[in-house]
Amino acid sequence: MNRTDRLYALVEELRAVAPRPRSARWLAGRFEVSVRTVERDISALQQAGTPIYAEPGRTGGYCLDKARTLPPVNLTPGEAVAMALALKRLDGTPFRAEAGSALRKLVAAMHKDDAAAARELAARVHILDPASPPPMPRKIADALDAGRVLRIGYADRESAVTQREIEPLAYLGKPTHWYLVAWCRLRDQVRVFRTDRISSVTVTAEVPTFRGLRREDLDIPYGVVEQLSLAG
Repeated sequence: MNRTDRLYALVEELRAVAPRPRSARWLAGRFEVSVRTVERDISALQQAGTPIYAEPGRTGGYCLDKARTLPPVNLTPGEAVAMALALKRLDGTPFRAEAGSALRKLVAAMHKDDAAAARELAARVHILDPASPPPMPRKIADALDAGRVLRIGYADRESAVTQREIEPLAYLGKPTHWYLVAWCRLRDQVRVFRTDRISSVTVTAEVPTFRGLRREDLDIPYGVVEQLSLAG
C-alpha cells in the first residue's frame, strides 16, 4: 500500500470506530508498518486539517472527530471537474487558499477509481487566459476572520497614499478586482477599498466594537450587489 492510500485508509479506520480510539501499535499492525510511520502519518493528517486527536491513558490512542469529517463523497468524475472549475474562479479572491484546500479534501474523499477518472478528465480541460483578479495579500484575505483593526496604506487613483485605520466589515467582488468594505476612521464612515490599491497592511491587536453593515452601505451605482449563499 502506498502512502496516499494508507493515509486515506487510516482516516477511514478511525472513522469506522469513532469515537473509540485506536492505538499507534494497533494501527501499525493493521497496515504492516512501524509505529513511527503511523505517528508520522497521523501528524501529516493533522497538519492537513484532519480532526484527529490523541486520547491519553492505557486504553488511549488516536481518535477522529466524526462530526467534523466527510464520509466518502459519491461524486462522478464530471461533477468533481465541475467543482474544480468553480473553485478555480476563486483565484484572486479572499478564499483562494481555502479553495485549494477544499478541492484536495474533495478528491481525497472520493472513491479511488472515481478520483483517478476525475484527474484524467481534468487533464483534458484547458483554460485560455482566465479573467480573474490579481492575488490578494494574505492579511487582507484574512481580514474578516481576524476581526482586528487594520492599519493600511491606501493609494487613490492618482497614486497618492494615505494611512488609514479601518474596521473590516465585508468583501465585495467584481470580475476584475475585489474590494474590502470597512469603517474608515479617517473618514468616519463606511468606505470601499480596492484591495489592489492597498500598499501596506498591519494587523493591530485592537478588536473593534461590532458594526452592522446596512444594505444601503452597499448601494453601488454601477451594478447590482448579490449576497453569497451556501444554499446552491
